[in-house]
Amino acid sequence: MELRHLRYFATVAETCHFGRAAELLHVAQPALSHTIRQLETELGVTLLHRTTRQVRLTPAGEFFQGEAQRVLAAVDTGVRGVRRIGDGQLGLVRVGFTGTAAFSHLPHLARALARRAPRVELEVRADLLTVEQCEQLRDGSLGLGVLRPPVTGDDIDYRVIEVEPLVLAVPADHRLVIEPIVAVADLRAEPFVTYDGRNSVVHEAVVRSCRDAGFTPDRRHEAPGTAALLALVAGGLGVGVVPASARSLPLAGVVFRDLAGAATVELALAWHRETTSPLVTTVLAALEDVFPSARPPSEVS
Repeated sequence: MELRHLRYFATVAETCHFGRAAELLHVAQPALSHTIRQLETELGVTLLHRTTRQVRLTPAGEFFQGEAQRVLAAVDTGVRGVRRIGDGQLGLVRVGFTGTAAFSHLPHLARALARRAPRVELEVRADLLTVEQCEQLRDGSLGLGVLRPPVTGDDIDYRVIEVEPLVLAVPADHRLVIEPIVAVADLRAEPFVTYDGRNSVVHEAVVRSCRDAGFTPDRRHEAPGTAALLALVAGGLGVGVVPASARSLPLAGVVFRDLAGAATVELALAWHRETTSPLVTTVLAALEDVFPSARPPSEVS
């Protein structure tokens, strides 16, 4: 039994007229009649009573009509789903975020994707360093990464979506709270709460900024991420230098101030160079409205 047999029978059952059914199916009426007889022979039952004036369903035909319609509807649903997946309009894409990027950029990503491809779902993996994201992009655990360059390996492509300044985070009772802008050199005597130095692009930028100002930061405490770093600052254990997106994490006891003379850090969308996932292309295309520097892999030379 072929799907063709079910479609032919379902159309005849709906119209109860071989001529009209043949027109709808774009087949010759004798061929349609022959196909229905083949189906009845295979099933070993009569599905249709035929006279010169009318065609009507037998009890077996009435039952089989419902079954045929269910099968055909399921097949049509499957075909539409497969085509959406192939077009990058249906499925799940895993996106990694570094530090505070999940708070500052995930809302924009989610809204842009909802407008462009509402059937595409996001699975978010937050607080991943650049090295971790590159490894997961490489092994397929992630489809896209929102990370801070430089990337590891020459098989990861990326496009910068923002150049972010570093800002100062101080305890609410700190002497520098009264200053709207603080120079990096003013932090020479301050105890620092810093990021764990291993593989942290932001930590390297902070150290570089301090050295350019003529001193090495007095690292009193280390934190694995921005939330923990700000909590230590709120506790009065030191000052912190963080990306400006950390302002999206307001915390009682912490005040942010602009920092003159500090380096900047980049934020980028990254993907594996050899990705063939239409979902990745769809997400990048959706983000082009929000981040014009993002381009789908097919448009990247």
